[in-house]
Amino acid sequence: MGPGLFWNFSSKANCSVPQSLLQTMLLSRMAGMKEQQFTEEKPLLQEQRGQDTEMENCETLMPIGDWKEHDIETPYGMLHVVIRGAPKGNKPAILTYHDVGLNHKLCFNSFFHNEDMQEITKHFVVCHVDAPGQQIGASQMPQGYQYPTMDQLAGMLPSVVQHFGFKSILGIGVGAGAYILAKFALIFPDLVEGLVLLNIDPNGKGWIDWATGKLSGFTSALPDTVLPHLFSQEELMNNTELVQSYRQQINNTVNQVNLQLFWNMYNSRRDLEMNRTGTIINAKTLKCPVMLVVGDNAPAEEGVVECNSKLDPTNTTFLKMADSGGLPQLTQPGKLSEAFKYFLQGMGYIAYVKDRRLSGGPVPSASMTRLARSRTASLTSGSSIESSRIRGFTHSDSNEGQVSHTMEVSC
Repeated sequence: MGPGLFWNFSSKANCSVPQSLLQTMLLSRMAGMKEQQFTEEKPLLQEQRGQDTEMENCETLMPIGDWKEHDIETPYGMLHVVIRGAPKGNKPAILTYHDVGLNHKLCFNSFFHNEDMQEITKHFVVCHVDAPGQQIGASQMPQGYQYPTMDQLAGMLPSVVQHFGFKSILGIGVGAGAYILAKFALIFPDLVEGLVLLNIDPNGKGWIDWATGKLSGFTSALPDTVLPHLFSQEELMNNTELVQSYRQQINNTVNQVNLQLFWNMYNSRRDLEMNRTGTIINAKTLKCPVMLVVGDNAPAEEGVVECNSKLDPTNTTFLKMADSGGLPQLTQPGKLSEAFKYFLQGMGYIAYVKDRRLSGGPVPSASMTRLARSRTASLTSGSSIESSRIRGFTHSDSNEGQVSHTMEVSC
């Protein structure tokens, strides 16, 4: 397929799926589901198209505030999710997974309430997943409760897909949530159309790191143990208002016993078993388009760079955000929304969103539609890059001789 706005994504390839009972059941249910051939629903350029009543009615179908809570039974326990809208056509659902120490509200509220992001997401069903026991108001896990492993947390997601009848998902994960979504995509590649992974660390902890974490847990309150995982050293040293706020909210809104269980399990994770094709025999990696995101000097920076080295450079974008700290979706939601829009454009979902900074006026309703992949090559990136102040550049990968894509966002 042709390149998108900045990206050059390869077609999705089929991957073998491990034959566990859960996977067999899911695959049986979805056996008749094949990758769809998409035709253009509307002309590419806004001035060439007429009124589209279907898209204009999206706000009625998916109102911004119409969120519904569900508790879904899975093979590894109950899972709390919050959803807005209903599956529409062949569009994927946007599914989020938060980091350890947070829940969907603490992790994603700033991002999804950003005006530009709302213009995009009102055309998709959006599903926020809370890890077991991490949602606000969750009951404390009983004594002796065995918290699901990271693999099992990924294994709970097919139940969400099945429950709501999603054709596929477009995942947005942060930290532990990014690890879980990447694991899910490795096991069920046909259910994942794209991933936006913030602060992902694909490596398990060594015993020295594990012991250091244990010692820190004995000498510090749990929120202060988790905060260095979430925020940059500069943010912690300056004790910013954001850090102070999140220290208080983590302590007051997340059950501390449940958080400790999730924290312990995340720190016991194994390496994500993926390697760039050609580096080892039978290497397995993510097959869908991926955007990796990390803030300047964030604690996860080294892990994100390591993850980038394990992915296919032809469908991976690495986004390093300046002045965004450890959690870019909190400190730079507008910039991240902009990058997400371009990511969707590269996948063939076109957002006609006018730039407020150029027009001086309100942003008109976005028109989001799936185009035939071959048509995405007709997009021009020059004016869009200029208007957004996002500088895109490429660099050659010395091992593969292929081009990977890196973006730096200046704020």
